[in-house]
Parts: sequence; structure tokens; C-alpha cells
Amino acid sequence: MTAKKAVILLSGGLDSATVLAMARAEGYECYALGFDYGQRHEAELLAAKRVAADLGAAEHKVVKLDLRSIGGSALTDDSIEVPEEETSGIPVTYVPARNTVFLSIALGWAEVLGAQDIFVGVNAVDYSGYPDCRPEYIEAYEKMANLATRAGVEGNKLSVRAPLMQMSKADIVLEGTRLGVDYSLTVSCYQARPDGAACGRCDSCRLRAAGFTEAGLADPTVYAG
Repeated sequence: MTAKKAVILLSGGLDSATVLAMARAEGYECYALGFDYGQRHEAELLAAKRVAADLGAAEHKVVKLDLRSIGGSALTDDSIEVPEEETSGIPVTYVPARNTVFLSIALGWAEVLGAQDIFVGVNAVDYSGYPDCRPEYIEAYEKMANLATRAGVEGNKLSVRAPLMQMSKADIVLEGTRLGVDYSLTVSCYQARPDGAACGRCDSCRLRAAGFTEAGLADPTVYAG
């Protein structure tokens, strides 16, 4: 039998690496999709390449986009500083419409591949409060996907899977470790150095470190001196 196919959004961070491992454990032939979108650093793209190879993705595709041309985020506009203290509300590291753009391209590739499942590592429990990481967003996107595609109209229902949605960061770390994820290959920091070393101060670094601490596991993250 031909293995069922899935497109996995793979950023190179802890969450998306875990999702790739989860999809693989479910028996999917995994097609990893990343984006060079003008983000502050490229270390995560190199991390995604390592993770895709280590976890046996059937293919790893990187699509180039220019979200830096519209800016509006600390991750795509160098004039906006990445916050190193906790902030309230939606943080400046939110990239306008990023997940909608990424999922749209994943949807197109899924149609081409004949895949009916798209996996994304969004999390609503202890993430940064991004509006495109909520359950209602994923549900609405899946509904739209089945209205807007040939696959959906012809009865081949497309599913947008977000298996981490209600998991804590510690739960994610424990599940990924159980599934054999090598987290030393991943980069989560919003302002990582070119070699991938993390700042240890941004929101993403704090959440990641807390996850390993709460899971009772050693944190393999390399921090900048």
C-alpha cells in the first residue's frame, strides 16, 4: 500500500519538529515545508533542514517569500526590537497573517501531492498569544480549505491538524523526546546568532527553557555567551 501523505509546516523550532515526529509516528509520508520569508535570521532554516533529514521527511521544500517588504513585526523589520521582557496583549513578534500565508501554500502543495492532511505546530496554551494560533482559527481555515479547493469540492476532505494545540510546552518536550526528536538540532530563538546560538531572553527562549525545566529534562539549547 502507498503511505498516506501529509504536508508538515516545519520552521526548525521545537514545536514543528515535534509535529513532524508525531505525523511520522501516525504512519504518514511526510513532506516538510518551510519559508524563507525575510525573517530576522536564517538559523531556523538550517535547523529545519537538519530536522527534516533526521526525522526522515520524504521531501523538504523551502519557499521564498518577502514578508519583510510589508514589515509590521519585530521578526521582519529590524527597526522593531525583539522584546526581552514579558509583554501584554499580542506581541510585536506577531507576523501579520503569517500562518494564513503559510497554510495557503501548504494547501496548494497538499493538492499537488494528493495529501489530505496538513500538520501545523500552533499552540494556544502557553504560546505568545498570536491570533493565528487559536483553535477557532484552525477550524475556520479548514472549513475555508474545503470550500476553496478542487480536492475539497470533489469530496476529498482536507484536514488541518494541530496536535499541539492544548499541550503545555513541557508536554510537547516529553512527547517529542518519546518519539526520538533531537532537540539539539532545533532553533527557537527569535534573534538567534548565525550559528544558531540562542539569546536566552526573548519570549520564545523563555517558553522553551521553561518547557525543559518543567519536563525534568536537560535543555540542549546552545546559548550565546
